[in-house]
Amino acid sequence: MQTVIIGSGNVAYHLVKAFKQNNIEIHQMFGRNEAELLKISTEFNIPFSTNQLEDAELYIIAVSDSVVENVSELIKNENALVAHTSGSLPMEILKGNYRKASFYPLQTFSKTKDLDYSKIPFFIEAENQIDEKSLFELASIISENVETSDYEKRKYIHLTAVFACNFVNHLFARAKEISDSQNLDFNYFIPLIDETVEKIHHLEPKLAQTGPAVRRDERVLKLHEDLIADEEHLKIYKLMNESIKKMYQ
Repeated sequence: MQTVIIGSGNVAYHLVKAFKQNNIEIHQMFGRNEAELLKISTEFNIPFSTNQLEDAELYIIAVSDSVVENVSELIKNENALVAHTSGSLPMEILKGNYRKASFYPLQTFSKTKDLDYSKIPFFIEAENQIDEKSLFELASIISENVETSDYEKRKYIHLTAVFACNFVNHLFARAKEISDSQNLDFNYFIPLIDETVEKIHHLEPKLAQTGPAVRRDERVLKLHEDLIADEEHLKIYKLMNESIKKMYQ
C-alpha cells in the first residue's frame, strides 16, 4: 500500500527504519518538526512535508497520544486506511470518514538504539477483516510476532508494559542517582541488571525474586533506610519493599 507515516519522534523513526530495512516503500513523511523530519528524510531518502499531506492508501499516525485526535482530523482522504500506533487509545479516537485501525508495536524506542524489528510484537486491529488482513501482512514483513488484538486487550498490554519497562527504567535512573551521589561507577551494576533480565527468560518473575524484603531481613532493610538521605529515594525504597513483602506473605 502507498503509505504516509505521520510523526518524527522515536516510534515514527523506527517504523521508517523497519520499513526501509524490509524494502517497504514509504510515499511521504509528514509532521510539524521540520528539523527532525529533515534528519529522517536525509538518512532514509524519503520525501517529507510540514504542510502538504499527500494522498495515500495508508496513513500511520505515530505521534504522542495527546495529539492523535487532532492529527487525525488533517486526513481528508475518505478512501484511505488510517492507523494509529498507540497502545492506550481506541480506534475511535481517529476522527474522519476513512477506515480506522491500530498498528501497535510493543517496544521501547529510542532513536540512538538499534533494534531487531523481527522480534517486536505487533498488535493489529481494524474495522473490517480485509484491512485487518492487510495490516497483519504488512506487520508480518517486519516482525515474526504479529497478532490481532482488540482495544480491551491492547490497553492491558500497554499497562503491563509500563510496569515492565517504564517503571523498571525509572528505578535504574534512581539507582544511578544513588551511585552517583557516592561516586560509584554505575557500570558495576550492569552485570547484575543483565542477569536480572536474563533470569526471567527461564523463571517466573515471582520465583526469581531475591533481596532483603523477600527474606524479611529487617536488619538490612533498616540499615538501608538509615543510609538514604533523599526523601524520594526513601519513599520508593519503603514502597517497593512493602509490595515485595505483601507478595510473599
